[in-house]
Amino acid sequence: MEKLFYKDQYIKTFTANIVNVKEVNDKYHVALDKTAFFPGGGGQFCDLGEIDGEKVLEVYEENKKIYHVLDNKIEKKSVVGSIDWDRREDGMHQHFAQHVLSGCFYTKFKANTTGFHLGRDFSTVDIQGYLEEDQIREVEIFANEIIRENIPLTILTPNRDELEDIWLRRDLPNTDEDIRVVRIGELDTNACCGVHPKSTGELRLIKIKRWEKNRQSTRIEFLAGKRAVDDILRRDVYLTKICRHFKCKEEDSLKCIEKLEDKIEESIKSKKRLENIISNYEIREMIENAIKCGDILIIKKLFKNEDVKYISKIVNKITDNKNTIVLIAVENGERVNLIFSSSENLDKINMKNLLNEVLHLVEGRGGGNIHLAQGSGKNNGNLKLALESTVRKIENMI
Repeated sequence: MEKLFYKDQYIKTFTANIVNVKEVNDKYHVALDKTAFFPGGGGQFCDLGEIDGEKVLEVYEENKKIYHVLDNKIEKKSVVGSIDWDRREDGMHQHFAQHVLSGCFYTKFKANTTGFHLGRDFSTVDIQGYLEEDQIREVEIFANEIIRENIPLTILTPNRDELEDIWLRRDLPNTDEDIRVVRIGELDTNACCGVHPKSTGELRLIKIKRWEKNRQSTRIEFLAGKRAVDDILRRDVYLTKICRHFKCKEEDSLKCIEKLEDKIEESIKSKKRLENIISNYEIREMIENAIKCGDILIIKKLFKNEDVKYISKIVNKITDNKNTIVLIAVENGERVNLIFSSSENLDKINMKNLLNEVLHLVEGRGGGNIHLAQGSGKNNGNLKLALESTVRKIENMI
């Protein structure tokens, strides 16, 4: 089988003859006498596209034959194939960018590559050892300088004797087949079966997005080619909007955000102080209006458009007192929350049981324990009924 993708990595369409067809699980696996469809390898994904209008679902190599998986059988012998060029170019760029990054990390810090993954949205390369941010940024600058120099790519297919005289960054793969060697000027030389651009300039840009420790290596997340350019353009749109909002220059945007965070933090502290003052007044009013059953106070109240967390704090403050039961409903739009709570010294009236008996009125769900139960449901107009019926049950129990 003639591998056209190694002769011309830019070929998009080709004519070939079908030499074999296998039917597997209602799919047709078609082998051709020659193909431009790369079957995948070296961490690079396979090509997709069409053969005579039939979509190619997968491409793989088996016993030195490349098979193209189709939904429907093609009866013709001579066919025309066309690859999905955007997918091929993206795969070449991300894969080749890994070569460049690996070469740069090795050149700068003698740190070799321990892993590579080409993902749909971003790719990662694992570099031996733990790297600091300044080292990673240094490599990013260096990698883009390599792109600017537009270094040509050289593909070698040496025999075993010749391989012994070639310096390779990593050990050779264990195979009896011919080994392709990829050389990027003086930057890097490594064995690889993938498909690559002709020069580093085609990458246009390499952008390192983030990094993290991964076992004994540093995992570098990166973008290259169109992915990187699109990401930079997208981020520039948002940065421009941020600068317009703050009426500042790009270099001052972080300071503006930090100032805003400080103001927000101060506002939150001020809000908490005010909530504490207001809650004390609300608690006093709720206690004054409480229903008295012997020595037990029953506080019943319906709130509208209030923060449930804030109301919960009020409930906790009230039930810090002895002999107190609090029945609260909070109405927020189409949703409602119920909070039933009692003092720790009241252990004969179960809040969870009381809540469960009225949850059906709001078509809700909830849970809790003997002293505190909470639930939520629909705002269907039954809140007052739920609270009042619970008060009556408590009165009958006391």
